Amino acid sequence: MRLCLIGAGLSGLATAHALKTAGVDFVCLEQASDVGGIWRQPQAGERGPGYLSLHLNTAKQLTGYSAYPMPASYPLYPRHSQIAAYLRSFAEWADVLDHIELRTTVESVRQEADGGWTVVSRDADGTPSSRRFTHVIVASGHNSQPSMPALPRGAETFTGTIQHSFDYRDGSDYTGQRVVVVGLGASAVDIAADLSRYADETVLSVRRGLHIVPKQLFGMALDTIADAPWWISMSLAEQRRFVEQALLVARGKLGDYGLPEPDHPIFSSAITISDEILSRIRHGAVTPRPAIDALDGRRVSFTDGTSTQADAIVYCTGFQMSFPFLRPGSPLGPQGTVELYKRVVAPDRAGLFFVGLVRPVGSITRMVEAQAHWVTRIVTGEAVLPETEVMRKEIAAYLSGIAGQYGQREGASIQVDVAPYLEQLRGE
Repeated sequence: MRLCLIGAGLSGLATAHALKTAGVDFVCLEQASDVGGIWRQPQAGERGPGYLSLHLNTAKQLTGYSAYPMPASYPLYPRHSQIAAYLRSFAEWADVLDHIELRTTVESVRQEADGGWTVVSRDADGTPSSRRFTHVIVASGHNSQPSMPALPRGAETFTGTIQHSFDYRDGSDYTGQRVVVVGLGASAVDIAADLSRYADETVLSVRRGLHIVPKQLFGMALDTIADAPWWISMSLAEQRRFVEQALLVARGKLGDYGLPEPDHPIFSSAITISDEILSRIRHGAVTPRPAIDALDGRRVSFTDGTSTQADAIVYCTGFQMSFPFLRPGSPLGPQGTVELYKRVVAPDRAGLFFVGLVRPVGSITRMVEAQAHWVTRIVTGEAVLPETEVMRKEIAAYLSGIAGQYGQREGASIQVDVAPYLEQLRGE
């Protein structure tokens, strides 16, 4: 048996551990120079999202692997360098490093007529390799292809720098500058707060309101709340009412900070977790503004008629799911939605699996481990998949339910509710 695992970040390492424990023969291909995925600090000349101020937004006890907890010396929300060190030590403990080929880029994954898979890769020296496998597991995540919107009119005249958060490293690089940060997601609020300690002026340009939630409510980490039996027993309406009331007490209305109020109920779109951004706004270190309307030289004009001078614009506008090594059709369907049975199995491509292609409210680690164990059982023959048509029906029912809660927003098809999803996987 030969299995190809793509990616050696948090999801890939969890999968490698499960495969190794079950005695499955596999090779893991990782394009970076070390394990760790988005938590690894990029080396000189490399791109990557691991900016220096990056910290966990989920509690360490639920983000660490079940068989290998994070060190007791770590804080509740470790910084990225600590997570990178932890993932490296896990790979050593799990004894999977000899299965991992670093600096190896996957160029194509193709299914042959006999059902097997041909994986073409290229090593650090540029030497190509073509190998045959019976199974392929993709664990490369969905934070690799920066999403840049169309630039505002006059962008060609802007004499400052324009970049995506993917290339942002440290606020000290902007000391004394005037910077506009675009977005209100996790990276936007992190980077705006970081910049505000170095830049002469930090402006946060927000097109659409999002729910901003502190890392803890009532002294409990958010993912600890999401794991509590009393929370799980609530209906969605009750959960929304509970959190909205708690947020009103904890921070008041977002409009009081100069931010747009969300146009949707909580848990119908991704939330933004931050303990800092509202405080930085209150202290005058970050100034909220609406969407950018136009650029003219160094002048940035906003849709409310205000403007400011800027030396740099950092677009924190997220990432697109991208699997350039795969042929169209899986995991993304015609409408751009992820179409996988139980969010893992490609129903029309036997032997192709995805681990970590989910977005929960809270830590992803337990879901990744459950996915990895289930895939391992399928690969070893201990678990059997249903007929293709049954899998398609499950996908359709799931997407219909997700659309009812999240609408057709981009990325909604990978949202999962932690407790029900874990119960499904463990049942499998």
